[in-house]
Amino acid sequence: MSLVKSFAPVATPDARVLILGSMPGVASLNAQRYYAHPRNAFWPIMGALLGFAPDAPYDARLRALTDAGIALWDVMAACVRPGSLDAAIDEDSIVPNDFAGFFARHRRITQVFFNGAKAAEAFRRHVTPTLPQALSLHTTRLPSTSPANAAHSLTGKLARWRALTDALASTSHPAARSPMTLR
Repeated sequence: MSLVKSFAPVATPDARVLILGSMPGVASLNAQRYYAHPRNAFWPIMGALLGFAPDAPYDARLRALTDAGIALWDVMAACVRPGSLDAAIDEDSIVPNDFAGFFARHRRITQVFFNGAKAAEAFRRHVTPTLPQALSLHTTRLPSTSPANAAHSLTGKLARWRALTDALASTSHPAARSPMTLR
């Protein structure tokens, strides 16, 4: 089995919200783009929430995220995984990204949204113990946008992902930037 590696974060210094996946799938790794699988619902959901065409050029989609105050990354910097399924990740091979450094550079982020259960679990297990005690984050697990997550329809996923726009609205107000607890 071969080691797969994630991408650099997509983030501007004024990001307020972070969306975390687990590890890009094969289609994304081959394209060197986040959420490149044509049946992944991430870009259609983001397009619906932020008002852009989900098939817009990749750079324009990333710009729409960063203009809205959203940063995008993965929990894992590297892992051993055959194929694209999160269930195939070798747990002992997980190398997390440097979140202490990331949050030190992106101090306005108070909300973290996980794209699926694996991202949330990997963050809790591999990242949370390494974060500074003073760092306060509000975390929310959302249904995976992966086509492998057939338990939720696109409409159902979109309804749950609306929590992201609520968080953006609440973090745009200066009083909303007070620390929250990691849960």
